[in-house]
Amino acid sequence: MSLTYGAYTACLHDRSLGEALDVLKGAGLAGAEVNAGGFIPSPHCPVDALLASKSAREDYLGIFETHGVALTGLNTSGNPTSPLPNEGLKHAEDLFKTIDLANKLGVKEIVTMSGTPGTDPSAKYPTWVVNPWNGIDMEILEYQWSVVTPFFKQVDAYARERDVKVCLELHPRNLVFNIPSFERLIEETNATNLRVNMDPSHLFWQQMEPIEASKRLGGLIGHVHAKDTKIFPGAAYRGVLDTDFVPVPAEAENKTPVAVGYWCSSWPQDPAWRFVAFGLGHDTEYWAEFLKVISAADPDMNVNIEHEDAAYGNVEGLEISAKNLLAAAQAAGL
Repeated sequence: MSLTYGAYTACLHDRSLGEALDVLKGAGLAGAEVNAGGFIPSPHCPVDALLASKSAREDYLGIFETHGVALTGLNTSGNPTSPLPNEGLKHAEDLFKTIDLANKLGVKEIVTMSGTPGTDPSAKYPTWVVNPWNGIDMEILEYQWSVVTPFFKQVDAYARERDVKVCLELHPRNLVFNIPSFERLIEETNATNLRVNMDPSHLFWQQMEPIEASKRLGGLIGHVHAKDTKIFPGAAYRGVLDTDFVPVPAEAENKTPVAVGYWCSSWPQDPAWRFVAFGLGHDTEYWAEFLKVISAADPDMNVNIEHEDAAYGNVEGLEISAKNLLAAAQAAGL
């Protein structure tokens, strides 16, 4: 039993699946997580074709075998509880399809998000309540839980029937974004197949401590993203709840979609925090301790790099992250 170190191939969508797997293999990684729906396209996973054909699935798995990299996760991160029909309905459909596909491919875990409903049944847009000091916000939260809880009861039952773990990323702008909100979801759904995708990067910038959070979650961790964050001087006057992002120009290349007609925003010039290549925000000693805690939770955990450091090219950043991840694993004796 040992942790499997790999990477999420979203940063390599400019390459074919085989070419992306060669990059991972060349970086010393043994696993690959591919996108299957949600916010971003899925060029490395033709979901409908794979669902429709056993031979297509066999050929698909053969690509991984040929390149010496295991398929260790499917990702469909999105907003499946959004009131926007071109977001919520589509992402919910993607989620159930991804559970089906994972079952057919023999993949034991998928990654997604809880999503964020609107303020009330007539709301047009999703609303993330950051700090409900106002009693109005409490009413909004109760409505949002009345949407998310029954939805994930259905998701959990569907996943249980197919022997798939659904791992929620604790991502800001989601109703379930920290440990207490995930624990509430488990309590309200009595879920058996919901887990956490432990992505330390989102915990860091919210001033949470991933090692302590991982100890508290224990066996409720089902998947790990190896991703780092660095806090910058801008935090001194912006705070971490920074709204000074700007729209991406319509003509910009390589925009990241989040729904039909919507894109990820551009970062401020002097940000409070930013995602960095794994190991550039925290040192080897820190990550070695983190991996020890993850191994104690599940010695067979899949740990996949998610590269989103804009300071480096996709291959360069992934290679830096892989080098640092494997160094931490060696330091941890894992």
